[in-house]
Amino acid sequence: MGTYVGTSGYSYADWVGTVYPEGTRKNEYLSRYTTLFNFVELNFSYYAMPSARVLEGLQNEVDENFRFTLKGHRSMTHEKGGDLPSLCSAFIEGTSPLCEAGSLTSILLQFPYSFHYNRENRVHLDTLCSCLEELPLQIEFRNTDWFRPRVVEELRKRSVGIVVSDYPALEGLPDFSPRITSSIVYVRFHGRNRENWWTGNNVSRYDYRYSAEELKERVPVLKQLAAEASILLVAFNNHYKGQAVDNARELIGLLEEG
Repeated sequence: MGTYVGTSGYSYADWVGTVYPEGTRKNEYLSRYTTLFNFVELNFSYYAMPSARVLEGLQNEVDENFRFTLKGHRSMTHEKGGDLPSLCSAFIEGTSPLCEAGSLTSILLQFPYSFHYNRENRVHLDTLCSCLEELPLQIEFRNTDWFRPRVVEELRKRSVGIVVSDYPALEGLPDFSPRITSSIVYVRFHGRNRENWWTGNNVSRYDYRYSAEELKERVPVLKQLAAEASILLVAFNNHYKGQAVDNARELIGLLEEG
């Protein structure tokens, strides 16, 4: 229960000297991070199927109040064609330490912009949600195709959340309009770097620092979501040079005001 604010990932070398003290070793990143936030979105599970051994190690580094979300592996969201039930079984098995500790709040299924609303993709999404139904799911659609009443209602029936994302104001990208389909509401701030969004890489695309005014604009909606949801998760993905950390801390302060 409550509101959790943090960042998308915590293991960035360019945070040493800005977020973490000079000389901080990689195996010390998480312990340093937990002094700042009570929640983190784990991204490594997109690139490598999570293992129980690795997640048990992370769980042992945090206290009982710390919460994780885990990004779905790319074989489930970006590289269709594999044995989806088997992939999901392996993923579920890997999450077991966090599930047993009660620290896993959501699985983030982030689909690419190219994942459009068509029959093949609807079947894929249906299968994926069914295979992972024992886990709390949140889906991030990165194009406007999926924001249809039929889709929203079906996800509500399954208690699968729809991520609320802050993007640059570009054609085809969803706007910041909450559609509550689960008791858990997940908000992600990606930055508003219009120039690099379509052509940049995973660093330059998210190279953006929100101003205090931009964050203040979102506070009323976030407070309303916190009042309606059992859990509100807020993750900043503008990680370059620790900008996500600064913005997350600023937002925490704004949410605590008044």
